[in-house]
Amino acid sequence: MPEAPRLTKDQQRATFAYGQVGQVARLEATAQDNYKTAVRALGANILRSGLSAALADLQRRKDRAKALREHLAEANVPGLAGAGEADLFQRVNALDVGQYMLATREMLQVAMWLKRACDAMLDDSTP
Repeated sequence: MPEAPRLTKDQQRATFAYGQVGQVARLEATAQDNYKTAVRALGANILRSGLSAALADLQRRKDRAKALREHLAEANVPGLAGAGEADLFQRVNALDVGQYMLATREMLQVAMWLKRACDAMLDDSTP
């Protein structure tokens, strides 16, 4: 029996991102717009303020960013396995420095792929 092909991390992230954004594409336009806005801000927020502050911003957005928080919790980021949307922020803040740095780099990659998937799959009628 042939072995299933192994995917690179980028292939895994792309597959994950396109799957998640595909779910968002089935939602109403307002929900899509909220998701796109949050995704587009995520990478810059992580770079500017750090992962913890970027997640705090997503919490501040409440229901408008709930889907994105859920997707980030499901992203299989090292050190955050098994985290849920509700406890992602606390789990990130409990990481030691090395784990936090790794989680930050991984989240930046996830954010990049989510943004690419949004650009490709969601109507771009909003800025």
